[in-house]
Amino acid sequence: MRSNITQYDLIAPKSLDAVLQILADSPDRYIPMAGGTELMVALGAGRLQPKKLVSLWNLEELRFIEVTPDAVRIGAGTTFTDVRNHPIIASELSLLFQAASWTGSIANQNRGTIGGNIVNASPAADSPPALLAYDATVTLVSTRGSRTIPYRDFHLSYKKTALAPDELLHSITLLRNFVDYKIYIRKVGTRNAQAISKVAIAAVARTNRGVIESIRIGAASLRETPARLIATEQSLLNKPVTPASLAAARGALLSETLPIDDIRSTAKYRAAVAANLLEEFLHTL
Repeated sequence: MRSNITQYDLIAPKSLDAVLQILADSPDRYIPMAGGTELMVALGAGRLQPKKLVSLWNLEELRFIEVTPDAVRIGAGTTFTDVRNHPIIASELSLLFQAASWTGSIANQNRGTIGGNIVNASPAADSPPALLAYDATVTLVSTRGSRTIPYRDFHLSYKKTALAPDELLHSITLLRNFVDYKIYIRKVGTRNAQAISKVAIAAVARTNRGVIESIRIGAASLRETPARLIATEQSLLNKPVTPASLAAARGALLSETLPIDDIRSTAKYRAAVAANLLEEFLHTL
């Protein structure tokens, strides 16, 4: 009698250096796994090949939140519960705090990591819109060294990222300079929690005498990757919020997004809701 249990190999090195060496020696064999909230689902469904996993769980070099006077640096192995429980993130980076509270059940938040949420590269992931709005940077590491890139350049196409086969996401850095910004985050799903987003928008903006002098907008489920809405931002920059600028912004959003029809929603619905969320945010300015 054949077993229905999916078989896999899992190794759990004790240090980040050991993991990086394994990836350098055999980048096509081992898949890094932190919390496993996405990978184990794929494995159970038979979608994961090859079935060789290297655990990153609880590596001290990846699970940390470091606060400096200018920035907050979050290790890729930091759980969403860690993010939710951090007072500086709650008070100064509340978009990310809110996004972390949306990420599955409490059990998933205890296990799932911010790095896994990013590297899994789902267009509907919860944390990317906030990270895009905050203009985060990400640091990637390998035995060859480290490099830091803007997070907006990390997602290249559907499920494809800037990570080389021997690299890991090490950390995410956000500046602490949003005191004067209006912030906004909304997720539209089938229910308030434990639902994949039909559409999500996160945004920050600063005005001066009624004119928008800085604005950034991150979105989920509107393109094949988490998306920064650059054309929409440019349509609003250095302009007051008026009926004309609202109409131009809606038009820019609709022209630069490419939502799809799927089991959760239609492209037409996603586009209309995203434009309405944008307008809702702009009215707060």
